[in-house]
Amino acid sequence: MRDFVDGSAFNYEQGQRARKLFAAVVLAALDDAIADDKKYGNGPEQIARWARSRDGREVLSCAGIDPNERVVRGLMEFVGKGVRTSVALSREESERRLAAISDEHEAEAA
Repeated sequence: MRDFVDGSAFNYEQGQRARKLFAAVVLAALDDAIADDKKYGNGPEQIARWARSRDGREVLSCAGIDPNERVVRGLMEFVGKGVRTSVALSREESERRLAAISDEHEAEAA
C-alpha cells in the first residue's frame, strides 16, 4: 500500500511539473504575440491563430486551460493591452491595478 501511495504522489508531482512547463509555453506565446503587436500590429490575430491551431489547443489543454473561444478572446484582449507577462504577473503590477480600481470606485461614489 505504501508503494502505491508513493507512486501516486510521484505521478501527481510529475503531472504538476508538466503542467507548469506547458503554462510557461503559453506565457512565451503571449510574449511573442505582444512583441509582434508592437512591431507589426497583428499580435491579437497571431495569438488567436495559435490558440485555435491544433498545437495551440494541445498546449493549452496540457497547461490545464480549456481551449474554448472565451479563452481565445481573453488571450487576444491580454495581447491587446500590450503588458508583458512578466510585468502582468508581478506584485507591483497587481498592486497598481488594485489601486486604480479602488480609485475608480471612489470617483463613482463621489
